[in-house]
Amino acid sequence: MAIRNNTEVREVKANLLLIRDTFTSISVIGKLYCNGEFIAHTLELAWKDNQKSISCIPKGEYKCRVRLERESATRDYVHLLVQDVENRSYILFHRGNYPSDSRGCILTGTHRAQTPDKILASKIAHSYMMDYLLENQLSESINLIIKNR
Repeated sequence: MAIRNNTEVREVKANLLLIRDTFTSISVIGKLYCNGEFIAHTLELAWKDNQKSISCIPKGEYKCRVRLERESATRDYVHLLVQDVENRSYILFHRGNYPSDSRGCILTGTHRAQTPDKILASKIAHSYMMDYLLENQLSESINLIIKNR
């Protein structure tokens, strides 16, 4: 999407940055930023060589798109689909608080729990992330960079 500012036209783009910083044998926890603004804490499965349904995805750069409820058989809310993950499909940003809520997807939460392998208030964080993207007209071009700290 382009926005006209007087005579200047600029492309509006969402740059998501996920910095993974806590690694256990069960999960990976990180922080998600959009265009430099903190959006949510994240929870993923631990790294297990990118194996389908039991591993987080590799660090790197990906395109994402908004996926509507009607496109999903399992999610009745708007979420993000991470595209072109090598040897994987249907990697989503979606609600969930525990590693058992993910099959390789990225979960969002407002806080980290004091115990490892858990994030809190996922529904609130996910709604905030999607509202932020949609209300700021950032949903047309979403770039995701994942880094390990």
